Amino acid sequence: MRLSIGPGALVAAAFIGPGTVTACTLAGANFGYALIWALVFATIATVILQDMAARLGVGARLGLGEALMQSVGTGPLKWAAGGLVFAALAIGNGAYEAGNLAGGALGAEAIFGAGSPDRRIIVLLLSLLAAAMLLYGKYKPLERLLIGLVMVMSAAFILSAILVRPDLSAFAAGLVPRIPEGGLLTTIALIGTTIVPYNLFLHAAAARHRWEAADGVKAARADTVVSIGFGGLVSILIVATAAAALFQKGIVVESATDMARSIEPAFGAAARYLVGIGLLAAGLTSAITAPMATAYALSEIVGGDADKRKTLFRYTALAVVVAGASISMLGLKPVSLILIAQYANGLLLPIIAIFLLVVMNRKALLGTHANGLASNLAGGAVVLITLGLGLRMILRAAGLWPT
Repeated sequence: MRLSIGPGALVAAAFIGPGTVTACTLAGANFGYALIWALVFATIATVILQDMAARLGVGARLGLGEALMQSVGTGPLKWAAGGLVFAALAIGNGAYEAGNLAGGALGAEAIFGAGSPDRRIIVLLLSLLAAAMLLYGKYKPLERLLIGLVMVMSAAFILSAILVRPDLSAFAAGLVPRIPEGGLLTTIALIGTTIVPYNLFLHAAAARHRWEAADGVKAARADTVVSIGFGGLVSILIVATAAAALFQKGIVVESATDMARSIEPAFGAAARYLVGIGLLAAGLTSAITAPMATAYALSEIVGGDADKRKTLFRYTALAVVVAGASISMLGLKPVSLILIAQYANGLLLPIIAIFLLVVMNRKALLGTHANGLASNLAGGAVVLITLGLGLRMILRAAGLWPT
């Protein structure tokens, strides 16, 4: 079977956004290599859940939004459930879009340095570019563009990791699960920035577009493993880069661009440009995929003929871009906005994952592509671990868990 890269790369483009760059940079700068294991777990968990979403899209020819509407019966309950899902996606992705655009602007500022245009101008330009691609771009050219940006972004962060030469023995020690003192929120942020609930909607819809028959399930699964595995590797390298360049020096990091500035004296201007290009590409890819996910979800929930869905898709995507751009221009700190979204993701994830597990066990819907025992055990383990981490954070906040 020839490997066909596509929807899995869109998911990688979505989760390696400014939120990932920021969370991974802060993890490496504050805790060294100690939280590498969290990203290894998050990558494996993402493959498990996104594989289910891909099988749903290709095997059942359904998006996750459609599966939701078919699973909650009829009447007010059905529309209440659909409304809640859309509201959560719209509000969450509006905040994400703000972080994506602000993060992309930070990348541009790192590249241009003192001569950089005003951040609001950069945000506006990125917003217009994202909106144009969403309104006028067709799926396949858009997919190719995002894959290209992922490769540029990945190359930038891989080269950055090579420049700083991580400590391999410390890296290996970081594969052993433990949460260092003060590291719980960062652990949840790393998981929340990788296993993103809205990507489940995006993947199911994109996989259905890419493979038009159920016999494409094998190709979809291979694409998921390779693309998301590669994306997870890039995230791990960002942590390793920050750990090597910042942790031992005790440098306080307030944004991902601080990493670029801090390694510039040792490695020259090239390091600043590499990190800046990576962050700019990360912001642009995520600025396109977040509105796509919301638009797919709403068009699936509302239903209707192809023309109605297409119109609704475009207006919804445009609304998310406008909302994100508006928030970005308010002058809020992008790092704070991004990290709050990651914490919320980590807490929301178990709920979405439980629903996905329920849908994937409907043999009448999926036939031979429904979950088997291994998939259910793996998915159940992901739910329990993420639920346990989220519950621990809540109990600590309430003073019922030792710090």
